[in-house]
Amino acid sequence: MQPEDLPPCPVETTLTLIGDKWKVLILRELMPGTRRFGELKKSLGGITQKVLTQQLRTMEKSGLLTRKVYAEVPPRVEYTLTETGRSLKPVLDAMQSWGEGYKKALSGD
Repeated sequence: MQPEDLPPCPVETTLTLIGDKWKVLILRELMPGTRRFGELKKSLGGITQKVLTQQLRTMEKSGLLTRKVYAEVPPRVEYTLTETGRSLKPVLDAMQSWGEGYKKALSGD
């Protein structure tokens, strides 16, 4: 992705890169470390193999994660966040804190 391909607004740029339910959840799952495709699919629950593959490819093109294929039978594929991907941790932490506060406010605590 080139800078000229991105919107001028920084918030819109962030949303372009992670403004999707699955992308944010993939980031959450990869924050602790490298995961295999099957592990990601299982931990994400309702995601289809096709959608997960599409999301991972998009995130790889955006520079948020790397994909490593091992020459084994069956093939083993692992995904790891790049420094850019890991730099989104404060964003995810803020989303978690906000969500917890919102749920607490709704419950009247």
